[in-house]
Amino acid sequence: MEFYSKEIELFVPGRICLFGEHSDWAGVYRRINSKIVPGNVVICGTNQGIYARSKPHASRLIIRSCITEGSDPEYLDIEMNKDRLKEVAESDSIFCYAAGVAYYMMEFYGVGGVAIDNFKTTLPVKKGLSSSAAFCVLVARSFNEIYDLNLTKRAEIEAAYQGEIMTSSRCGRMDQGCAYGQVPVQMIFDGELMTSYPIVPGGDFYLLIGDLKRSKDTVKILADLNRAFPFPQNGGDQRAQEYLGGISSEITDKAIQAIEAGNAEKLGTLMSQAQELFDDHLMSLSDELRSPQLHRVLEDGALKRWVYGGKGVGSQGDGSVQFVARGELERSQLSVYLREEYGVECFNLDLRKATAVKKAIIPVAGNGTRMFPATKAVKKCFLPIVTEEGVSKPILQLIIEEALSGGIEEIGLVINPADEELFNSFFEPLQSTLLNKLPTHLKQEARRLAEIGKHVTLIPQVKQEGFGHAVLCAQNWVGSDTFMLLLGDHLYKSFQSSSCARQVVDCFNELGAKNSVVGIYKEKLNHLEHYGTVSGSWEEEGVLALSAIKEKPTADYAAEFLTVERNNVEEFFCVNGIYVLTPLLFSILSDNERGREGDGAELELTAALEQLIGMENCYGCEVDGEHFDTGLPTMFVNTVSQFALK
Repeated sequence: MEFYSKEIELFVPGRICLFGEHSDWAGVYRRINSKIVPGNVVICGTNQGIYARSKPHASRLIIRSCITEGSDPEYLDIEMNKDRLKEVAESDSIFCYAAGVAYYMMEFYGVGGVAIDNFKTTLPVKKGLSSSAAFCVLVARSFNEIYDLNLTKRAEIEAAYQGEIMTSSRCGRMDQGCAYGQVPVQMIFDGELMTSYPIVPGGDFYLLIGDLKRSKDTVKILADLNRAFPFPQNGGDQRAQEYLGGISSEITDKAIQAIEAGNAEKLGTLMSQAQELFDDHLMSLSDELRSPQLHRVLEDGALKRWVYGGKGVGSQGDGSVQFVARGELERSQLSVYLREEYGVECFNLDLRKATAVKKAIIPVAGNGTRMFPATKAVKKCFLPIVTEEGVSKPILQLIIEEALSGGIEEIGLVINPADEELFNSFFEPLQSTLLNKLPTHLKQEARRLAEIGKHVTLIPQVKQEGFGHAVLCAQNWVGSDTFMLLLGDHLYKSFQSSSCARQVVDCFNELGAKNSVVGIYKEKLNHLEHYGTVSGSWEEEGVLALSAIKEKPTADYAAEFLTVERNNVEEFFCVNGIYVLTPLLFSILSDNERGREGDGAELELTAALEQLIGMENCYGCEVDGEHFDTGLPTMFVNTVSQFALK
């Protein structure tokens, strides 16, 4: 976590091949044997990756890199000279990849230097997740964005690939597919021609990748399989070409259909089928593919309660394993089992239903005066709530988890700068001495909390001047994108499989992803004085076209101006604290900020929302769920007593 900086901030994930392993290089042989079927693979960026800040330098390539999480940084500082860059690229230096890419960018685009601070790396190295390719893409993208080259993702892939093959590495273009980000992508390899197509998930998929902690010889696997190409010499070679051609391609096409349909069960079944056919057609060609540990894990009957299916990763062998879990909870339980039973280190991979909302703001800079004197000892957002699983979590963690359940990828916490150390320490991984004292299920919670912290950015609010002012502090961090806003003291329980946050995001997407949407719920007239209340007319079932919003109206005012008619009955609807807002709100807040200079008034959100409703179509999404307020002592008591029971 870092405070927002005006430097260019970049994130490049690792890459995993979900389906079609080895068919990428096999398809290249079509330039020699036209009977070979084009390679057909599905890749996806991982949750883990490389974080960096980049800025221009007149004449040097400067890199500070944290290669692995928690390691001491290493440094490179060399002249942007082609001979010098080539020398480093061909060396054993950890920066050989960066030098190779820099050479290519200098040769073909005439760029100057760049300074890259790789301040955080969460991507495991040498685990089949293409960490070297991710670093190559990071360097290519740094040059691209700093020098406004306007390169496409495909062009970044080519730059990263050409840079990496200057080194001793002999990767394929598939590895550089991490340039596409954390989305599934189909890549077709037809001789030297590579084409790619994004895949839009129709639902949420919870995958788990496990490092089997065994050795494998990828070079030998590739050498053994390559003997079957370009022309088969015997029956074994023919069967290899059949699998890496038509059989693998057909399975991959079915997998794409399953992803687009949101069918996790089908995707898992296809993984298991792919592994079975892979073994049948290819195992006899290389002893490395017998992979006893991989098959021991895949054949463990206990896993059926948690997974739909699974298979090996990358070149196969005893490297890594991947599973499609039945759900997020089942994935967590599977991770614990694999770690305890097999010593497998696990990494999550999420395929999320497509959404245009990637960032969420949660303001937590307030002093919590309504919960004083407890908030003299602990910040309000860290007060504990017990979940239905019997885990005591701070309010803040539950709110962040709600945002992530809505498909949000980045969380911006608006905080008092004096609390920076407190928030940083909360998300830091536990020391092993303390971690080992926790029971198994809480060890998993500790790891989950550290993982959440990787998605968090701290945004300073030097002066607390209203809810609207807190939102405005995040303008530079959000940029020109639509964003989610969550209150820092509201919790949620959905009555359906989609979380409350996800319901609001889905409503936003279904309305065309152009207009603001707020979560709403039906409330009694005598309770409206505590909440923001809306009115409007029904656009469709559960979707209210908003005409007005009023903060904490009196009962008389609400009865006269804020009634909503449904089935000939007058009802009242309040905002539940989940907002999906267009960047137009920032323009309104900025204008209001200039207008209040010197008058001492706070910059409020509701006033800006009133203006927003007058300037664009805004909607209320009736959420099928319940929200819990923790902002007042009496409400906090109710939440503590009821939240775990819902």
